[in-house]
Amino acid sequence: MKDFQDKIAVITGAGSGIGRATALRLAGEGMHVHVVDIDADRAEKVADEIRATGRDAWAHQVDCSKHDAIVALADRVYETSGRVDLLHNNAGIGHAALAHETRIEDWERVLGINLWGTIYGIHTFVPRMIAQGGGGHIVNTSSGLGLIAVPGMAPYCATKFAVVGISESIRAELEPHGIGVSVICPGLIQTDIVRASPVTGAAEAQRARTMELYAKHGATADSVAKDIVAGIRKNKAVVVTPASHVMPVWALKRVSHDAYQSVAKRVGKRVLGVDATEALAPSAPKPASSGS
Repeated sequence: MKDFQDKIAVITGAGSGIGRATALRLAGEGMHVHVVDIDADRAEKVADEIRATGRDAWAHQVDCSKHDAIVALADRVYETSGRVDLLHNNAGIGHAALAHETRIEDWERVLGINLWGTIYGIHTFVPRMIAQGGGGHIVNTSSGLGLIAVPGMAPYCATKFAVVGISESIRAELEPHGIGVSVICPGLIQTDIVRASPVTGAAEAQRARTMELYAKHGATADSVAKDIVAGIRKNKAVVVTPASHVMPVWALKRVSHDAYQSVAKRVGKRVLGVDATEALAPSAPKPASSGS
């Protein structure tokens, strides 16, 4: 997809961070944007910013973890715009905790938004994009932690690895319809995800330190949006951004899994303050009940 002029984009999680930056950049490229976010005020604010550029924008308050809500969204989008040229499944939430300290409801929430939200978007919009004659592009937001896993983020890594796998699979399926698919794998990004995400157990004491690390070394959301637009134009399968955050460890994983695991442990300790070996050493965890 190379021509963005007067095309229709739908972006979830567009009220802040990468979603907002991508919505504004796509509007700058000439697209009209459906801004989707769980926070109505944030969605409307971004829509107003887009309208100020001369592009059309519509704000939608949607909980992307709810299938019925995504179906209703698609109905409204097609009633308003008649087609969708770009779907960006971007809504997501972070989570940090050792696996044995993670409540089952936290697993369910992270999987509900990060994984099922992406699945619902694909399941609901892709058949309509095919029916409208094909063409266009799907962007799914994963993470650098969808390519490399670190201790202390098992639920998050599970969802992001899954998003990479789904994206690679449907990329092959949708090629005959002229629909491109890209999965975005950002590294440390200066967004609000660390402050807003649930953090429990050993990782909670390190939240301030992690926020400082992201603020100091994180790339800007706008730089990620720039790479996303370039990835769409080139129909890149995987967009790693910034490459310096992810590529070295990802490459090491391909060469030596043992060496990669050692580095991943150090990354987890630096980013989250979680030393998995020390945390698990005192005693084996008690089984968690489904109501914990």
